[in-house]
Amino acid sequence: MSLELLILGSNSAAFAHRRHHTAQVLKLQDQYFLIDCGEGTQLLMKRNKVKLSRIDHIFISHLHGDHYFGLIGLLSTMHLFGRKKDLLLIGPPGLSEILQLQLRYSETSLNFRINFKEFTPGESELIYDHPKYTVTTLPMDHRVPCSGYLFKEKPKKRRINRKMLEEVKLSNLDIIRLKDGEDILDEKGEVKYENKVLTLNPNPSFSYAFFSDTRLRPELLEKIRGVDLLYHEATFANDMKERAIATYHTTAEQAAQYAKEAGVGKLVLGHFSARYKELDPIIEEAKAVFERSELAIEGTKFIVDGK
Repeated sequence: MSLELLILGSNSAAFAHRRHHTAQVLKLQDQYFLIDCGEGTQLLMKRNKVKLSRIDHIFISHLHGDHYFGLIGLLSTMHLFGRKKDLLLIGPPGLSEILQLQLRYSETSLNFRINFKEFTPGESELIYDHPKYTVTTLPMDHRVPCSGYLFKEKPKKRRINRKMLEEVKLSNLDIIRLKDGEDILDEKGEVKYENKVLTLNPNPSFSYAFFSDTRLRPELLEKIRGVDLLYHEATFANDMKERAIATYHTTAEQAAQYAKEAGVGKLVLGHFSARYKELDPIIEEAKAVFERSELAIEGTKFIVDGK
């Protein structure tokens, strides 16, 4: 199993230089999560061969248009395509009201239910607890209520050593116990098969942190320490640092230093200002601080598989 991040859009504020608004698809545990939904997201999904039917979870960071103006169009297309299954939508206060207003005045009654969860501005909270993974909100420092998201797989079960199955006969219950780390006992309560002989170590559990529009958040370093993949906005190069601070954004150098201090596996930089036609200044600045930095180029897929 692996973690995969597909970049759909990576520009800030306005479409420019063939770069679109923020949107990305995270694949984890065979489930697909759409993170932010800027204008044109459904067209970018089609271009990258992402089926709308696979999206059962949508996470919106905040209510600036470049992060959610594509949402009502996407939901409407899902409706037109006959979607029936529920959709989980997590986002800021006000988002549900906006969608209800748009649907009411277009006289649209969706074929499917939207289960909406509103994050609490300024707080980090476990907002989605799945048997195999968790999603925690990460409060950003921006002009409007804004949240990033931390996706973490839960520890996985031990793996059965298939080579050893040729030598022993196990019941389904035995296999369940072995995966849970237990030894197999005989009728007298003595060890019949040792767990360490019949099993292998669990597959690694992966993690991904999404930092939307924000100034630096040193308060969150411990929460994301050691994550496998970090997406962090890098709207400007460091020569525009004062502009970044004034507009509640981050520079590439700042994001790279943050990734270094957090000990992350890889840093992906995005949310580029339209002032940068070429992104060389962004990546060069970041790599000077943190070598494992890459640009969120649209259509790029980042894969974490433990190899």
